[in-house]
Amino acid sequence: MIRDSESSLTVADTSGQNRIAPAVDTCLHGSVLVLIQFDVCEEIRLDQLREIFGARTLEQPKLKHAAPGYVRYQRPPVVEPIEPLILESGERLEGQIKFYDYGVVSVVLELPFDGDWDTLIRQGNRWVSDVDFAGHASRIARQKLERAASALVKPYAEWLSEDYFIFHVREINGSPSAHELVSSHGASISQIVRGETAQLSEGEQNEILQARISYYPNDLTVISWNAAFLYDTEVGAETAIQLLEYANSQLLEFRHYDEFLTRELESVYASFDEGTGMLARWRLARAATKLHTVLLDVNELTEHADNAIKFLSDMFSARLYKLSASKVGVPDYTDLVTQKVQTAEELYRFMVDQFNQSRAFVLELMVVIILIIELVYFFRGKPI
Repeated sequence: MIRDSESSLTVADTSGQNRIAPAVDTCLHGSVLVLIQFDVCEEIRLDQLREIFGARTLEQPKLKHAAPGYVRYQRPPVVEPIEPLILESGERLEGQIKFYDYGVVSVVLELPFDGDWDTLIRQGNRWVSDVDFAGHASRIARQKLERAASALVKPYAEWLSEDYFIFHVREINGSPSAHELVSSHGASISQIVRGETAQLSEGEQNEILQARISYYPNDLTVISWNAAFLYDTEVGAETAIQLLEYANSQLLEFRHYDEFLTRELESVYASFDEGTGMLARWRLARAATKLHTVLLDVNELTEHADNAIKFLSDMFSARLYKLSASKVGVPDYTDLVTQKVQTAEELYRFMVDQFNQSRAFVLELMVVIILIIELVYFFRGKPI
């Protein structure tokens, strides 16, 4: 038995998993999930990956409500269990790793939780600020991908990463409604999703709690930029968890496109610094061709990531995804990428125009030279 804090203990349940249990009355039952994602390559060949690992395809998310529509991955990610991660504190996290076809690898770690609000607040603060989950997850992902190198298309030397925390509470003593929960424990929920132990200001609490959504009176999802609080059943929370994971993977992809376009634009600007003479304009043709290839690649990859999941008639899931994406910052990076694509397109047109002007000048010069030669021979009375 390992002591977690003065008011809580980490104990092993009958399944062998460690659970956080308080020394006082237990009122919350659920689990804490840690999502750590890496952008590792342009594409992962999922069919080949399944053969290498013998892994399964992730099941399509189950909807908690009766609806004629559904949420579907175009190409569902491949998922495989991983060895439990044991932290220095003794906590044992079960996990799995997911591979998305657009080049993202997601490590998901989970610790069952039984405790009170104060214990969950302290747990969230410690995990968000003190535990190097990205380092643990990176080691796990690299070990897996060493076996799957042949399934990676254009792997990256350096990986971008994103982490996100989901505090999923399945049961609360008294089974409060979403309205009652926000009224009585809104301050605690705000602290949990911010990873803060100190009470937040009323204005900050209102800002956080505005980003909430419910389908039934007794379920609640509160989404922040680095964590989310879910009060729902296991089945009911499944779609929200997958959409939060997908939104973070999109953020990771657009961060990659933003950095990639920044480097390419810097290269183009550097080519302008070489001068605007005749030879420099001819060199612009090569730079324009490269830039156009980059634009085509970015458009193809962004379309791939954008269309990875579809909402067919399920407006609640679509709203949930839109809220998730807006809170983690997907629209902001989308706008950055869009602006840089537009800048790149304008530069491409400018470089092509410069090259065409240079080529037209050379052609006109050649015509003038030919005419001068003809005139010289004509006045000398010699045929050419």
